[in-house]
Formats: sequence, C-alpha cells, structure tokens
Amino acid sequence: MVFYLYRMKVIATNLGKPTKIQWNGKEEVTGIYKYPTTAPLLLTSTDVVNDTVIDRKHHGGTNKACYLFSADVYAYWKNLYPTLEWNWGMFGENLTVEGLNEATIRIGDIYKIGTAIVQVSQPREPCYKLGIRFGNQQILKQFIDHNRPGTYVRILQEGTVKTGDIFTLVEQSKNEITVQDFYKLLFAKEKDTYLVKLAVNNTALPEKKRTRLAKYL
Repeated sequence: MVFYLYRMKVIATNLGKPTKIQWNGKEEVTGIYKYPTTAPLLLTSTDVVNDTVIDRKHHGGTNKACYLFSADVYAYWKNLYPTLEWNWGMFGENLTVEGLNEATIRIGDIYKIGTAIVQVSQPREPCYKLGIRFGNQQILKQFIDHNRPGTYVRILQEGTVKTGDIFTLVEQSKNEITVQDFYKLLFAKEKDTYLVKLAVNNTALPEKKRTRLAKYL
C-alpha cells in the first residue's frame, strides 16, 4: 500500500562549497556553509551531486547520503541568533523541509521525493563546525536540548529532488522508534530499556550504533 503525506514539502535545495575555517589555531575546510540553489539536487547512494563533503569519516556515505532539516524550527533559532544573516541551509542541510517532524517520523520510514526514494537512517549529531557556522559553540548544547535534529536518509533509488516536491510515504517502519526517540536515547545518561531494544532491533539504523547501544541491555 502507498500512503500520501502532503504536509511534508521541500522548501529549499541547498549546496555547499569548500569554505576555509579556523579551529584550535589550525585552518580547516568544511562544507557546512550551504546555500539555496535553483537547480534540482541529484541524490546518489553516497552523497548529493555537486555538494561539498570534506570529512568522509563523519559525513556522506550510505547512511548519511543526504541531510534533511525542518523549516518549521527556523523561527526558534532566528530568535536565539537574530544578528546572523539568515537563509535556508543554515544547518548544513541539503533539503529544507516544511512539516518535517522528528517526533512522528520513524527510523526506517521510506519516502518518495521527486524521482528519488529515500529511507530515514539517523538523526544529526552536532559537531564544532555547527558552532563555527553560528559563531558560538554553545549552540551544540542548545541543539541537543531542542531535540529537533533533522534526519539523514539513505538513498534506495537515486533521483532528482527540487523545491516544491511533496513527500510520499511509501512504507512506514514497523519498528516504532522515531527520530526524536532515538536522538533522546543517544544523549540520555539513563537509557530507556524499551527504546534501546527498539533501536537494537531496527535494521535501518547503522550497525555501529546498534552495537554500541546493545551493551545497555
């Protein structure tokens, strides 16, 4: 059965160019500075064509081929950082999505967007480069506490996605753990055993994360 979910829509497609930054007295290059583009994005099995992925250990690849972030929470962050020059792509996302709600999207859900078919794989965990983008490393804790991390997807069928494309839910995961549930679990000092079991048994999650959580059982 195919389900239609009209409330999720691509608001912006964003790409990044290599940008030099300073961190701990050293010069680095990052792709987190992404900006809207008028061209459709081509989603491939390991990344977005023409995007910049520098740190292949932590970004890109099968489980992080494309990053989605909710347009709905931009107002919250604009209020915290009113002096920044705001545009879509501020969080390093490839797709800014209206209606993306981590509390309802399940790890393993499969969607059709444009001509691509994607599967929700894991939430985004912030690093110091987000702090550099916002000019404040305190955003890392703020980002964790806000509990709206966006989500990475793996690409099951390569294809193009453009602004205005609507998400179609092709298959909902039978495993009930949501992106938000899993995000809370990652940072919780006391792990909820029920959620740990769900995570460990969810094959859509990267194996490394499932193995790490299994020690809590």
